[in-house]
Amino acid sequence: MPSTTRFGSRHRSAALVATAALLAAGVAGCGSSDASTAAASSPSVSASASTTAGVVGIRDPWVKAADKGMTAAFGTLVNDADTDVTITGASTEASPMELHEMTMKDGKMVMQAKPGGIVIKAKSTHVLEPGGDHLMLMDVKRPVQAGDELSFTLTFADGRTQTFSAVAKPFTGAQESYAPGHGANPTPGMSMSPAS
Repeated sequence: MPSTTRFGSRHRSAALVATAALLAAGVAGCGSSDASTAAASSPSVSASASTTAGVVGIRDPWVKAADKGMTAAFGTLVNDADTDVTITGASTEASPMELHEMTMKDGKMVMQAKPGGIVIKAKSTHVLEPGGDHLMLMDVKRPVQAGDELSFTLTFADGRTQTFSAVAKPFTGAQESYAPGHGANPTPGMSMSPAS
């Protein structure tokens, strides 16, 4: 009987040590999980932190994945200020850039440089989206693959700048044709065939 009790005590002690080790590992696991979650979300956290402190907020920024040629960046621009804000330029290391819009010309939807830049009205939002205003990457230097993160710098009419990051994703929804010289008016823009 005493040997059973001694064995039971040793067994309980071993079980307590094992449980404590598992709890410690679990806590460490939670810590690393939280750290990896923070690391995984840090691009958007840093992006929203930089945009919150910047001229405008930028919600849900993304880039259309592309193997070569042209592509575009999108998102929602938020102006919490009491005055309108105008974006006059954009840049990235991945490609030369222009501010573009989609407009009807001769019965066709065409893409062209946006005259006067992109205006975000005071206390308002402005959506950059396929088939609408967007930040055009004119000639990517390397493929932009789904999951790639690109850094962009916006330039405003008053000379201020703001940097944000956007992740690339595949998208075929609006059936854009980002090919120069495509359509009836090749000089200012590219044509776009809307999805049927």
